Amino acid sequence: MTHERTSNAPAIVVSTLLGLAGVLHFAKPEFFDAIVPSWMPGSARTTTYASGVAELASAGLIANPSTRRVGGLVAMATFIGVFPANIWAALQGGMKGMDPPFDSAAVAWGRLPLQFPMIWAAWRVYKNAQHTSQEDSAS
Repeated sequence: MTHERTSNAPAIVVSTLLGLAGVLHFAKPEFFDAIVPSWMPGSARTTTYASGVAELASAGLIANPSTRRVGGLVAMATFIGVFPANIWAALQGGMKGMDPPFDSAAVAWGRLPLQFPMIWAAWRVYKNAQHTSQEDSAS
């Protein structure tokens, strides 16, 4: 009996995107500082670094097949957790102090719907990892 393997493509894409974003949080923190809502506790830089760590952790968990399922959940939580910052930036009319086009309200509002495919992709990683682990235990 043959089992059709679940595609690893969502895991590769999500892990790569999270890894790149996580690195950028440390390489260019000022970009991410600009989106941290003023009502967040602590400094914007601390929040930037914490979210970078969460993204790097998610990427690492997803990259490892044995932790991919939990990585999908952590990635979903990360994407959902940063969504309020994107809403705040849109309500503020863009990322203040940033160069165009990031200082524009249109770009800030345009970013909001992009969170949903990322959340969905992380959900696919979670579901595919669950499906793959069930296939592995059945063989």
